[in-house]
Amino acid sequence: MNAPMPRPSGFLYAPMFPLGPDQTVWQKLPISGVSVAQCDGQSVLRVAPEALTELAFQAFHEVSHKLRPAHLAQLRAILDDPEASPNDRFVALDLLKNANIAAGGVLPMCQDTGTAIVFGKKGQRVWVQGDEEEALSYGVHRTYTETNLRYSQMAPLSMFEEVNTGNNLPVQFDILASPGDHHADEFHLMFVAKGGGSANKSFLYQETRAILTPDKLLAFLEAKMKTLGTSACPPYHLAIVIGGTSAETTLKTVKLASTKWLDTLPATGSKAGHAIRDLEMECKVLELSRNIGIGAQFGGKYFCHDVRVIRLPRHGASLPVGIGVSCSADRQIKAKITPDGVFLEQLESDPAKYLPETTDEHLGADALRVDLNQPMPAILAQLSSYPVKTRVMLNGTMVVARDIAHAKLKERLDRGEGLPDYIRNHPVYYAGPAKTPAGYATGSFGPTTAGRMDSYVADFQAAGGSLVMLAKGNRSRAVRMSCREHGGFYLGSVGGPAARLAQDCIRKVEVLEYPELGMEAVWRIEVEDFPAFIVIDDKGNDFYDGLE
Repeated sequence: MNAPMPRPSGFLYAPMFPLGPDQTVWQKLPISGVSVAQCDGQSVLRVAPEALTELAFQAFHEVSHKLRPAHLAQLRAILDDPEASPNDRFVALDLLKNANIAAGGVLPMCQDTGTAIVFGKKGQRVWVQGDEEEALSYGVHRTYTETNLRYSQMAPLSMFEEVNTGNNLPVQFDILASPGDHHADEFHLMFVAKGGGSANKSFLYQETRAILTPDKLLAFLEAKMKTLGTSACPPYHLAIVIGGTSAETTLKTVKLASTKWLDTLPATGSKAGHAIRDLEMECKVLELSRNIGIGAQFGGKYFCHDVRVIRLPRHGASLPVGIGVSCSADRQIKAKITPDGVFLEQLESDPAKYLPETTDEHLGADALRVDLNQPMPAILAQLSSYPVKTRVMLNGTMVVARDIAHAKLKERLDRGEGLPDYIRNHPVYYAGPAKTPAGYATGSFGPTTAGRMDSYVADFQAAGGSLVMLAKGNRSRAVRMSCREHGGFYLGSVGGPAARLAQDCIRKVEVLEYPELGMEAVWRIEVEDFPAFIVIDDKGNDFYDGLE
């Protein structure tokens, strides 16, 4: 082998992300197709495409149903914290129940089963026998078409026409070369299922050196943190990146930090310009998150489980700042292929161990029981007697409609046809179910982000529809004003426990209209003890007021 070229005096090099020792707990998978060959006196890892396909299939199935033990321990810690609010505890308990149901491998933990993302670092002595992206894509295709996951990817036919791909492809790939002899015969991968709610909470801010003082930076981060709201299903794993050699580097680092991939970065920097993790700043930002009052969706201290703050080198004239989250569906899983075989990160297969022995004490105040089968004026009158933040249990009939269905109903209004009775006589739930497993009334069926329907509310309520709305996240001022004018309500559903809602709360599902829209059709559902909170009332009060 050729000796490395001598470097001139003054040359100082460090990789951008000098990670420490791997701390992952691995399980070996019974996957064949991995062998070792000799080439030019060195061992080479040969990987058959079938091995990558099977690995991707198993990884995305695991990550759709199971969580990391550390994440579950953080949920349990909320139940054990005497400073947690009753609403914090209610959300945490609901998410733990959801984790137990999802771990059975039938109902996915979230109905938005996400964009499939594959990140990897391939050693220079790893040979994949074929197209690795195609092989991994086939594994994703198999997971989404053979199990109870939802298809979320829209393919453009033109600038304005789209069609669902029907298999959740394409996959986002970032496969990098791993330099040098370190792990030269290993292929390290991470599989991420990124839902639309948390993906939409990734932000880039182009700032200047002026914010790089402790007080100004914390004030800046507090203001931006409030804008995250709750539509991405907190408690969050919050990632913040200060600096970056380009905007895209900053945002990619945000995503990797939110998955814990960068946890072993050094805590101090050097003139070589590598990334560092600021543990002190993480503690300060976490404390900020606990004092803003949003909590785990409906008030309290647990807006965030934890915070990662990464500092990157930057051009002297630029200071990009990136912020993003991993939500309560904290879906990422590491994998590696080495001469010893194929390995997958060990997720928790027994989340029941994190549930308390008894649960009644964690539920807080009694919930208001609401009969949805009574006339709409009676439902409105009952809700009007209670303040925002009141926890309710819903029983009876709801209709389900989200983005495309709302657009079609608006077209009917614009044509002078009015709204159908179902949107006038029943509460409307913004959601779209995952596929229904055999023997179940429905697939995972959690709420979608309410804000996407904000532009329809005033027109619908003026026409007598959408007077009780149910979804996740905060709403615009226009929705508050419309509810005050027309006597409407917005109820916040707990974001995250889609499997629990499907198993425990939704008893019957049938298509009402637009069956050709698939999961975006209008549905009628019958619910039992469906949990929610009053977020906006008929007087214009809004729990999230001031967060815009």
